[in-house]
Amino acid sequence: MSNTKVRKAIFPAAGFGTRFLPATKSIPKEMLALVDKPIIQYGVEEALAAGCDQIVIVTGRGKSAIEDYFDISYELECTLEKRGKTDLLALSRNVSNMVHLSYVRQKEAMGLGHAVLMARDLVGDEPFAVILPDDVIDARVPCLKQMVDIYNDVQSSIIATQVIEGPAISAYGVLAGSPDPGNPRLFAVSDLVEKPKPAEAPSKNAIIGRYILTPAIFDVLERTPLGTGGELQLTDGIKGLLATEKVYGYSFEGVRHDAGDKFGMLKATVEFALKRDDLGPQFRDYLKSLKL
Repeated sequence: MSNTKVRKAIFPAAGFGTRFLPATKSIPKEMLALVDKPIIQYGVEEALAAGCDQIVIVTGRGKSAIEDYFDISYELECTLEKRGKTDLLALSRNVSNMVHLSYVRQKEAMGLGHAVLMARDLVGDEPFAVILPDDVIDARVPCLKQMVDIYNDVQSSIIATQVIEGPAISAYGVLAGSPDPGNPRLFAVSDLVEKPKPAEAPSKNAIIGRYILTPAIFDVLERTPLGTGGELQLTDGIKGLLATEKVYGYSFEGVRHDAGDKFGMLKATVEFALKRDDLGPQFRDYLKSLKL
């Protein structure tokens, strides 16, 4: 496994998306639009920018819209071509041509660790990334690209992290560790706790939805008992991995938006729209006109 490149990225996408009901009764939460792209596309584009050319999406019941979105839409493309709408035709084809996608079904929602384990046969014996589509990260250098660059140096599992203040820490996996003397954003992980009570959190360093993991995690996950919520937690699996391998936390550069939360999605929509050349000026003027 020495000096093996990170080529594959797993996207767990089998959850119910209950925080966005009733919309997610029929639309996968990963397909909810942030401005004009579904949130999962932001993650796929990030993976591609990091050098991952093979994407594995872990789906479940009611998620066929994800597969349809990244597939060729013959009827739409024929219509656009006949009408001479070449710009929209190119936009549609760019989506279906952007990446090689594979799908695996998670029959029961048994946790993030279980979702990752479902992709084992498609990943094989090589390091891989995990991207949670809910976490949309706006960064000059894509977050996963930052992590791949670190991985190429340390050749060990890496977890993205950011500081979370107050009671909100109990909604996250939390890690503790010691800073790396050569990189202030990197630290060696010594412990991980899934969704601790605020008083029991080992630090303020919350795990964010980006991981690079070595293939050893699969054997560890198979041995890991069910944890919080009766689910197989990826955090527990990574904690088990610490017994035999180094694991690093990485405080990424960029702004993370929780697009799995209604308020987080609204904030992301505003900020992404304001950055658009075609929408930003007009949208900014509109916001200024509001009597708030």
